[in-house]
Amino acid sequence: MKEIDLTTWKRKQHFDFFHRMDYPQYNISFDMDITSFLPALNRGGHSFYATMMHLSLEAACSVEPFCQRIRKNRVVQHDVLHPSFTYMEQGEELFSLITLDYKENIQDFERHMEHVIAQQNSYFDFGPLEGRDDFIYFSAIPWISFNHISHTISLNRDDSVPRISWGKYYTSQERSLLPYSVQVNHCLVDGFHIHEFKDALQGLLDEFV
Repeated sequence: MKEIDLTTWKRKQHFDFFHRMDYPQYNISFDMDITSFLPALNRGGHSFYATMMHLSLEAACSVEPFCQRIRKNRVVQHDVLHPSFTYMEQGEELFSLITLDYKENIQDFERHMEHVIAQQNSYFDFGPLEGRDDFIYFSAIPWISFNHISHTISLNRDDSVPRISWGKYYTSQERSLLPYSVQVNHCLVDGFHIHEFKDALQGLLDEFV
């Protein structure tokens, strides 16, 4: 992690402009093409949820503003991001909030995810989140192919942790499409950066083996 020198930061004027807003959050929803990703995922026997989180974290880490966080009058940039996500057991109607460390290898990440889920004995364990902002919030709505989604949030202009969600994938013109949503703080992330993130994620999905 490093602290950004605001006196020389090219984005300083944009940061100041949006930091005046009571609610600088915004959300963009779009489709990800998972046509080639799905058969590769099935061949490897990987979890859809775990793999989408893993690839999304990789894509986010390749776009600097996604790694930046506001701490009052400071801005820091993380080297690695970790997932904090909702998880629901089969047959349940209530979800748990799970936070775990990123693992570079997808198999290690899946095993770690399974272990942490098995060990957690409450719906909400805020201990792993305390004093940290080096993560992304993830959630999935696998029952609905949505066009837009919004997230609950406290009115804190310094809240700069991205929220990423996806829904039920569907078929259109022989392509498998996944509704995907990104919510970010405009103090740090513009639409252009979401475009960079989307392109990076699409490349990872297309290359997944």
